[in-house]
Amino acid sequence: MLETILLIVSVLLIVMILLQSNKASDAGQIITGGNDRLFGQVKERGMELFVTRLTAFLGLVFFGISLALFLM
Repeated sequence: MLETILLIVSVLLIVMILLQSNKASDAGQIITGGNDRLFGQVKERGMELFVTRLTAFLGLVFFGISLALFLM
């Protein structure tokens, strides 16, 4: 039963990670001189915040189930 749940959580975690926005593309502005966004605070809102929180939750669930299966 836990193995099936772990498989479902794993697939959902992969999907959620792929849905996250690419924050690495903003790092290229450091080289080109995009100082206005370098030190500004950009807060996640709406769907982006939901995806980030759901990814963290699924990661914790994955860790917990994996640990439980290991200790059994």
